[in-house]
Amino acid sequence: MEIFSSLGLILITCIAIWRSCDGFEMASNYLGRNMKEGIKGATINAIGSSLPELFTTLFFLFVLKDKDGFAGGIGTTAGSAVFNAMVIPAVVILAVIGKGISSKITISRKVILRDGIALILAELALIFLITGTTLDWTHGLILMVLYFIYVAYMLLSQGAGEVENDYEDEADGGNRAVALLKGDLSTAVLGDSKINKPKAIILLISSVLVIGMACFWLVEACEMFGDAIGMPIYFVSVVLASAATSVPDTIISYKDAMKGNYDDAVANALGSNIFDVCFALGLPLFLFTLIYGPISMTPDTIENIGQLRVLLLILTVLVFFIFVFSKNGVKKIHAWLLLTMYVLFTAYIIAKGLTNEFVIVEEMSSALSTLSNWFN
Repeated sequence: MEIFSSLGLILITCIAIWRSCDGFEMASNYLGRNMKEGIKGATINAIGSSLPELFTTLFFLFVLKDKDGFAGGIGTTAGSAVFNAMVIPAVVILAVIGKGISSKITISRKVILRDGIALILAELALIFLITGTTLDWTHGLILMVLYFIYVAYMLLSQGAGEVENDYEDEADGGNRAVALLKGDLSTAVLGDSKINKPKAIILLISSVLVIGMACFWLVEACEMFGDAIGMPIYFVSVVLASAATSVPDTIISYKDAMKGNYDDAVANALGSNIFDVCFALGLPLFLFTLIYGPISMTPDTIENIGQLRVLLLILTVLVFFIFVFSKNGVKKIHAWLLLTMYVLFTAYIIAKGLTNEFVIVEEMSSALSTLSNWFN
């Protein structure tokens, strides 16, 4: 019974995050309307859609405490990064092709190289930084500084030139109280009026608060589910929490793709990963260790985290090469390849979380541990 109730709660939090992201998207689109295509996706959209990962990591650390909380947090951020890198581009490709908009999608090589290389560097920094048996506030600070450097570069690189400053999006209108009960934050805040800067900020804050509450219950649900099936919270977070928190990224990228903004659609996914790896993990780690002192990790936690970091890097490099060498555009076959990679990743995590009796799981785990030790 506890299994179904926890899965039901995860589904409810997923829906709450999904509904909240509509309002956040409207507000972020308005506030970022003067940014160039590709820049908005990698900054405003990426930060906004990755807030669930930030909140979830915060709650994992401050609710579960110490090693279990950190394992759940890094599991969420890393698992979400894998989801963003594979599932979101696949959804975008299949949606565009399936609706007959185009037989392929063409993404700016500059966007792929810029965000792809930045993401790989961020993951390498994570591998070399999160070593040893203890973590303190300096580790979190370094990760945050890396993200600030990335954002500064993005904003400075925007430079002069034409930007899209027309904005036509508005709320559907209707009764605000009814809209609030339905979770329609955009209508609840705007009513029948058009969006402006003050209302966009209010809508942004309201969406963040709802996402935050949903993420708190998501952490509770994941803990319940893990206890019910006998799976460590780390493995639950890599699969379930990461997928639930990636809903806003998926929706925003999908809508950008439907508008033909393929650069923003992919830049949002890659930029979200950089945010996840650096800030969504760095800030909670910084705050927790500043308040409670260093985190001490068990050998099992160190091994699992080390393997996940290496696996994340390998998968990211593979996805990067798929996009870089698809000179004639990304097609349906690439989408199915990405989805297959994600299914295999998920199957490995579940199998490792439930049992180590499968020979292939043991061999892969051993190989990842060897690579992780090499980086250390």
